[in-house]
Amino acid sequence: MSASTPMMTRPTVKARKKKTPEPTTQLNSRDRTTMILMAAIPTVLVVGLVWFPAFFSVVLSFTNWNGIGALSDIQFIGFQNYVDILTIYPPFWPALTHNVMWLLSLFLIFTPLGMFLAVLVDREIKATRFYQTSFYLPVVLSGALIGFIWQLIYSRDQGLLNAVLGTTIDWYGNPDVNLYAAMVANGWRHTGYIMLLYLAGLKGFDPGLAEAAAIDGAGQVKTFFLITFPVLRPTNMIVLVITFIDALRAFDLVWIINQGRNGLELIATLVTANIAGEASRVGFGSALATLMLILSSAFIVVQLRLMVKGDH
Repeated sequence: MSASTPMMTRPTVKARKKKTPEPTTQLNSRDRTTMILMAAIPTVLVVGLVWFPAFFSVVLSFTNWNGIGALSDIQFIGFQNYVDILTIYPPFWPALTHNVMWLLSLFLIFTPLGMFLAVLVDREIKATRFYQTSFYLPVVLSGALIGFIWQLIYSRDQGLLNAVLGTTIDWYGNPDVNLYAAMVANGWRHTGYIMLLYLAGLKGFDPGLAEAAAIDGAGQVKTFFLITFPVLRPTNMIVLVITFIDALRAFDLVWIINQGRNGLELIATLVTANIAGEASRVGFGSALATLMLILSSAFIVVQLRLMVKGDH
């Protein structure tokens, strides 16, 4: 080939991969309407039945409204209701003490008992289904019904407990013991609920961790507290929040006993007595309810922050 002849080059053909178009999901008008309704209906219900009443209760806590008359007659008195609760309202501090005792009984006695029962049931012992159903049965019962059931046990004349002990104690009527009797009845239900929560957590526990600990020579008790219990941290947080809220909102069982009087005063019963009772002090009762809301919200916020830190 002579120098004057231009060099022929073959054009380079680059293979181009065809991009597969990503599937696009287009919603028709019916699907969009369904999604909007699925989001809107629960939102409206929560706002209308939970948030608005809670906000309105907070507003009423700064008034002296007695529940009678038009809303235009409401007079705002600032923080006077809160000052009266903390200074000149005799049942408040005993009720707060009773709520704390209620919390301690759940946290120190019935929550560990529920966890212990969950461990036993998780071992698939004989008649496991029967025991699991028996322990969980009180959870599906209302607090009022549990109060009636335990009345058969606590009755002074025909109660099972007095028949066994050979005594004639009025367990529900005696102000020295009725709070402890009510806590035991409530703990009967609480234990089954905690058992179910921990049982669900144990079902998701990796048995290989326990087997590795057993190979290293760790006993069952040591394995549970050093390996199993820390792994169940999310369940522990949920149980802690539920226990606190259950102690703070305790109401139905003690109300059915004696309407929260004669040694059974709780904050929730004071709220009901002031709002729906003969006194009809809606503003004052709303202040008590707001204090309950603050206490529960503060605890829940702390627990959520701990859970978020644990995830990171």
